[in-house]
Amino acid sequence: MTNTAEETFADFGLRTEIVEALAEQGIDKPFPIQSMTLPIALDGQDIIGQAKTGTGKTLGFGLPVLNNVLGPKDEGYNDLEIPGAPQALIVAPTRELAVQVSKDLEGAAKKLSVRIGSIYGGRAYEPQISDLQRGVDVIVGTPGRLIDLMKQNHLDLSQVRSVVLDEADEMLDLGFLPDVETLLQQIPEKRQTMLFSATMPGAVITMARRYMVQPTHISASDPADESLVKGDIRQLVYRAHHMDKDELLARSLQARDRGLTIIFTRTKRSAARVAEELERRGFAAGALHGDLGQGAREQALRAFRNGKIDVLVATDVAARGIDVEEVTHVYNFQAPEDEKTYLHRIGRTGRAGHKGIAVTLVDWEDVPRWRLIAQALEIEQVEPVETYSASPHLYEDLNIPEGVKGKLPKAQRTRAGLDAETQEELGGPDKQQRGRSGQGGGRGGRGGKSSGGGKGGQGRGRQRQRSGGASDTQRSENQERSQKSRRSRSRTRRRNGEVVQRDARGDN
Repeated sequence: MTNTAEETFADFGLRTEIVEALAEQGIDKPFPIQSMTLPIALDGQDIIGQAKTGTGKTLGFGLPVLNNVLGPKDEGYNDLEIPGAPQALIVAPTRELAVQVSKDLEGAAKKLSVRIGSIYGGRAYEPQISDLQRGVDVIVGTPGRLIDLMKQNHLDLSQVRSVVLDEADEMLDLGFLPDVETLLQQIPEKRQTMLFSATMPGAVITMARRYMVQPTHISASDPADESLVKGDIRQLVYRAHHMDKDELLARSLQARDRGLTIIFTRTKRSAARVAEELERRGFAAGALHGDLGQGAREQALRAFRNGKIDVLVATDVAARGIDVEEVTHVYNFQAPEDEKTYLHRIGRTGRAGHKGIAVTLVDWEDVPRWRLIAQALEIEQVEPVETYSASPHLYEDLNIPEGVKGKLPKAQRTRAGLDAETQEELGGPDKQQRGRSGQGGGRGGRGGKSSGGGKGGQGRGRQRQRSGGASDTQRSENQERSQKSRRSRSRTRRRNGEVVQRDARGDN
């Protein structure tokens, strides 16, 4: 996807402060979805926007929102019915996406007095309530926490005049559409509504018809790229043995010109284990999954964006929330569940006109699932190539230097690591639970000492192994097996030698 050749953001009549803030970030020319959206959105019309992930939808809806909202220093602000009440609401399906959208809007609003608030779960209520009491002009949040604060009378949506539903298809998948409708019912009918999504399932279209007024449909695509997957992403699919995957991955991560990399796993435990294993092998890696507290999740994302780690091992909780242009490689450590998940995973690379590489490792038993995904997306490589960590074609495909083995040489361990990024204490209702369960991932899961350039993390790992202590992941697995064993025991009652009752033990 290439930038529009001649148009700049200044050509759309945006406020000078917004154009200048974008220019300072090196953003001056809009992408197709932005060029198509801005004139209509700035005119106040309802919009249904559809575009492939990574094509710039956030600024497409974010700039019109900022342009039409008044901040405390703007003329007419004190004439509002309730100054300080939110004038715009942006709803996102995940915490990570809400954080990313807020960050993008704050960058564009740097020279405005508009106040942007983030409302999402996993954090303490008090700071969010305090922000609302001081006054917030644009709210970005997830449905659950928004409804909580609305029911507690902390969030007043009666002054909202602009609503954005971002990644509506994901909200459908996560079961959030009823919550979204609850929010929409609290907002004045006289408003602008914009809905953006990579795909448009029937339920999303039905909701759009119910809550939107003659919306304009916008579909941004490159005429030269008719596939469902963006042409900027090179796709490689290998049939790999699960016992060889760690070695294969470690060698692949030493490819020439590799930048920031995301590795997707199917389970939280796998994400924690793979991150810990890569740290042991000398890589600056961190984990991102649902068993981590919000502080640890945001720590991993910040470390990744700031380059303190260059490998992020994540479950699909991150598939929608990471918008980092410098991601050069995405790995599917296991085949995804379906084609939609595949699209969102690999869409983390090849963003905003950059090139990217997506590598999928398919287990033998997952080959049928991959065939269905490939056929649904019309991917040419339906049959994965049998591949091992020493296969010559792997080295050639990924441009791996000859002689590379499965540990990163000490001279190349130059990144600061996860511990170099401060972990905030965010409080929140899941603080205690997450703090305990997050440790299940060991160092990779909880952000222990990273090995990305320091000896501390690797040394501590070796010391723990020498002392005979099982890793956190091993303890978690042993505990689960023990629980299963207790549940499987039964007590048999007999009368006159005959069995009269069996009941399970250990389930109380």
